[in-house]
Amino acid sequence: MNAIQPARRKQGAALPARPTTAVASPAADGHLVRGRALIFWDPKIPGKKLDAIDTDQITPADDCVSESLERLDERWKLGAFRYLMPDFRERVHRGGTFVIAGERFGIGSSREMSPAGLKAVAEEAGLEMVIVCGEGIGDIFRRNALNLGLHVVQSRAASEDAQEGDVLAFDPSTRRLTNETRKKSYEPVPLTPKEEEIRRSGGIITVGRREFAESVERRPRVEWPDRGTASGLSSTEQIVWAHRVDKDADVRPGGTLRVWCDLLPASDGTAPFSIHTFNQITGGDTIFPRQAAIANDHFVFSGRNADDKQTSIGREFAELHGIGKPYYATPGDGIFHFYFPEQGLIVPGAFVPGADSHSRAYGAYGAVGTGVGSTQLGFGWSTGYIYFTPAKRRRVVFTGKLRPWVSGKDVVLALLRRWGKAQAQGMSVEFVDAERQLPIPYRNTVANMMAEAEAQNGIFHFYFPEQGLIVPGAFVPGADSKGSPGTWTRPWISRSWSPLSPSPSRRGMPFPPTTWLWKSSPSTRRSSDHARTAAMTTSSRRRS
Repeated sequence: MNAIQPARRKQGAALPARPTTAVASPAADGHLVRGRALIFWDPKIPGKKLDAIDTDQITPADDCVSESLERLDERWKLGAFRYLMPDFRERVHRGGTFVIAGERFGIGSSREMSPAGLKAVAEEAGLEMVIVCGEGIGDIFRRNALNLGLHVVQSRAASEDAQEGDVLAFDPSTRRLTNETRKKSYEPVPLTPKEEEIRRSGGIITVGRREFAESVERRPRVEWPDRGTASGLSSTEQIVWAHRVDKDADVRPGGTLRVWCDLLPASDGTAPFSIHTFNQITGGDTIFPRQAAIANDHFVFSGRNADDKQTSIGREFAELHGIGKPYYATPGDGIFHFYFPEQGLIVPGAFVPGADSHSRAYGAYGAVGTGVGSTQLGFGWSTGYIYFTPAKRRRVVFTGKLRPWVSGKDVVLALLRRWGKAQAQGMSVEFVDAERQLPIPYRNTVANMMAEAEAQNGIFHFYFPEQGLIVPGAFVPGADSKGSPGTWTRPWISRSWSPLSPSPSRRGMPFPPTTWLWKSSPSTRRSSDHARTAAMTTSSRRRS
């Protein structure tokens, strides 16, 4: 079982001095950012801005490569909107620095190469970029942009009003956007006070340098809420409450606070930028990275020299700081969101931000698994904690009988279809398996695909009465969910099962093989199309 460790200093290393003066930031110098609108139009609907631009479109996977720490963003800049707008870089350099899109911009992957690459494209021409979109921006992209100092304006009206050739101005001090051509001004969706503080400080690296020395002296402390306090919190909020750095901090949707991390895993794709951030904050050789883990699964077995250079950055970092198995997974050891649970490093009640959007899969084990950007992870490697903003709550209850041959993927696809276009944008989803039918592999798939649902995280409730981790009267957890943070059976997920191979249940899986096939009888037909075609009946509701 993994445990949160205090900072470990390197022998003979002196900590960087605390900054004596505040670093000037663009938010405080009174200048205005001006430029022309660069609009992404929907090719299917004339006159409509393009919705649902994801990070794969912003930075295609082949361009998420860094060949060295000195050339981190070279490929990110070259690949920005490579297929969606091939002349993007040239248009930005000609003054199209206000990127205008519709709803749901920057959704999908946690890759911080996307906001970093966009910012760098403008900066190489001595310009500043501003992203203007509707209110449904990807939560991880938004936080990554905030950490990097990339301006993001969430305003549906501003997006809808903008036309080709419009001249726009953005005031970094007030965050007010003005369309000078149309003589209209817009107030964007506000930031939380802590987010505003991070922005005005100049980004997460500056904040990390300011807080680093104190974080080294601070010892992590996890204290679970009593039953009365827990009764007003969701499962995610109870875990966040226990992991608060500042024990008087209020845990509520929309409030940003510092949270201790049980594990901070990166993939070979996201590790280089995290390493850069860690080096910038700590000096690189003052402490061992805190709660650090790296899995090589994205840029492996391709035979490409650039990919080998990418993975070598994380490998050399692990060797330098003595990060070995199970915290370092070599190529072939496993997939990021399967490997760490298999090693017993993901436990119920843990708080695990990972630099991979599918870190949400850890919710299958009663942990808060959420995707973060590389700089957020590097900040965590430096301080042991991250800044986290709990999302609005949503609860989903699964009822009825699971039909034969239906898997966890069928269940979650039915749920996504039921949610429709709105999905669970930015919400924290708590799952209730009312009939206690879903085995760990199915739960893993459901929680994992909360990335596709655009949720902050998804979590299956695990029952810890001694820690108060239960919302009284909310639902009755299944017997398979009972346990405590000190006792956990490692799941066996990524190894396939067939009648010719040994039973997974003999290798640690707490479910017999028959649960993979579900021999139970079909459920009674119901009136809704969803109940007739889906694996289970689902109900969900929002709680503000």
